[in-house]
Amino acid sequence: VRGVVAPSDFVAAPGGPSVALREQISRARDVVELQERASRVPYLIADLVRREQPAHSVTTMASLVVDAVVRRALELVLASHPELDPTKLTWMSLGSNARRETVLSSDIDSAASFSDDVSDEQVQAYRVAFGEVDTVLRGAGMAVDDNGAIASMPLFSRTHARWRAAAERWLAEPLENKGMILTSLLIDARPIWGDEGLPAVGEVFADLRRHRGTLNLLLAEALATRAKMRSMRDVLTRRGDDFDIKQHAIGPLVNFARWAALSVGSPQLDTRGRLRAASGTELLSNDQADTLIEVFEILQRIRLNYQVAQFDRGEDVSDVLDMKRLSPLDRSMVAQAVREIAGVQRRAANRAHYLPVGST
Repeated sequence: VRGVVAPSDFVAAPGGPSVALREQISRARDVVELQERASRVPYLIADLVRREQPAHSVTTMASLVVDAVVRRALELVLASHPELDPTKLTWMSLGSNARRETVLSSDIDSAASFSDDVSDEQVQAYRVAFGEVDTVLRGAGMAVDDNGAIASMPLFSRTHARWRAAAERWLAEPLENKGMILTSLLIDARPIWGDEGLPAVGEVFADLRRHRGTLNLLLAEALATRAKMRSMRDVLTRRGDDFDIKQHAIGPLVNFARWAALSVGSPQLDTRGRLRAASGTELLSNDQADTLIEVFEILQRIRLNYQVAQFDRGEDVSDVLDMKRLSPLDRSMVAQAVREIAGVQRRAANRAHYLPVGST
């Protein structure tokens, strides 16, 4: 409503700095200016963490700013390629940024879907342009996925029809050609450019509950990496003081939440929303869902605080925590969080033997 909220209210609000930075990014006149403004993102995250904003608020605001950087990079690059029609593509964010769970260690995963009238030669030209976008983002200090889950690669840029056909193959034969891995990646896809409705690949995955075999395999994948404080490698290498919070705690919880939401047909993308959507079912009670939501918030808070401290010291930001650097309270909370996640994983594995997946 006009007149109720003034610009000063946004500046004074905890998320005000993110609004201002996003506006500056969207108005960047060239690549150099965009990179200079995008380089402030870590400082924004650090400032929000120091203000003791809730972890989910920090990651959401960080994701919004990263979206703005990617969109402006696309605009600037495509403007230098007049032969490419910007209206013919949908750019999708993948991974943690798609779930609005961006932290300082997050990299940028992406995919692109083109109109079916885009030729193979044009698709290749778009991929070359997307490679330029990757270069712009790296120049802004942002990490671009090293594993190739980016729109400049053929596996992650196709026409709508080819995405639909590929997704149907993955559902029919999830163990072939990395079908299960790609399915997990694309389930998290969130369009940030072009047609922000349901992309072609999403239309197929919307009916995932009908594919009981694939859903069971997704559960097996979600439970394959169990939450734990120490891996066998840690024991053998005597690295007992190091703890990979992403691999051994947050990752297993994110994977479980993804599957839980799929099992009840929920379109939610963020982990907290997925857990809420699946709460009150045979596989996840209301109390368990509430506990996991709290656990996720605690782990993300500890992760953010640790990474901001690394950033302040000029160290490389990492998900591997030196447990000696944590306070006794935080060490205790991490251990308790891991136990909670592992407990829910065990119960889900046991109940899955007796309950038909997708029936809850």
